[in-house]
Amino acid sequence: MGPMHLVPEDRAHRRAIDEHTVCAAIAGIGEPAAVRGWAARFALLAEPGRLALLLAIHRAGPIAVSDLALATGISETAVSQTLRLLRASGTVAADKDGRIVRYHLLDPDVAPLLDLIPRLPHDELSHDELSHDELSHGGLSHGELPHSGLSQGELPHKGAPTSQG
Repeated sequence: MGPMHLVPEDRAHRRAIDEHTVCAAIAGIGEPAAVRGWAARFALLAEPGRLALLLAIHRAGPIAVSDLALATGISETAVSQTLRLLRASGTVAADKDGRIVRYHLLDPDVAPLLDLIPRLPHDELSHDELSHDELSHGGLSHGELPHSGLSQGELPHKGAPTSQG
């Protein structure tokens, strides 16, 4: 059996059961930087408060901090802190409208993921649908940023690898 063309040199000495499948798996995984970028995106979506904010921003269009706080039940301080994290990651951007700052989704790879989450039918909208406890998970209601396990350098940012990367 010849060497497997996609197996890195440091693993080439290991025996494969099905070399073709190993190469297909390596190709399917893609570039390590792209995998890290996607893992960081999913980490941003993994916390209920951040996810609620991103859904509100994505589905309501440009929206102010106070309106996000009202819509989600998260304190304005916690919303602002979370938006700083989301801005630093390149997920959202802020636009100044006079004295009002409105946020919109910036990362084009996040929108299709958010679209997979069902929304409430318009006639069933209720502020009680998401409990305050669910949205404040991770201390968001107390003005603290949730711990994502990521350092600032590991967060995806504008220009990070995308699904094409």
